[in-house]
Amino acid sequence: MRLRLRLRSPAARHVRRGFTLIELLTVVTVLVVLMMVAVPAFDSVRLSTRLNAYANSLMSASQFARSEAIKRNAAVTLCASADGATCATNGQWEAGWIVLSGTTLLRAQPGAAGGYQIRDSGSLSSLSYDGTGLGVNQATLTICRATPTVGSQERVVKISATGRTSVTSTTTGICS
Repeated sequence: MRLRLRLRSPAARHVRRGFTLIELLTVVTVLVVLMMVAVPAFDSVRLSTRLNAYANSLMSASQFARSEAIKRNAAVTLCASADGATCATNGQWEAGWIVLSGTTLLRAQPGAAGGYQIRDSGSLSSLSYDGTGLGVNQATLTICRATPTVGSQERVVKISATGRTSVTSTTTGICS
């Protein structure tokens, strides 16, 4: 058995691995262009997600208040609340909301992030359900950015007097 040794040429022994400066600058330029395209689209997705979260939270609180009214066979109130303990009368739902049965606090939701508004078309500050689950009043709450920078996305939460709650997406403009 004979061993064969292969000798490499001197040029083959000094092969350099890595990127040249031109290749690196090209990759960085492509990444910058992709980021410029992707970031605005991400902002739109983030806005949509946050609006959906607030709308779903309001819808959940309304359904919870109705079910608690039926369970307790007593009036239960869903109302705007800035302090998380008492009902507010200013109709600014973005400060937060609570569910009360008499004076007993059942659930509290903290306020919306800065720059978001949650307004009722009639400046309603509370919704009440009687012991049968029927609402004493109804509401249409609009959730949006106070100053939209990405688009004019909104979520509209409609709560009927029978307790049926629905959420729709609109693009009508800035909350008023």
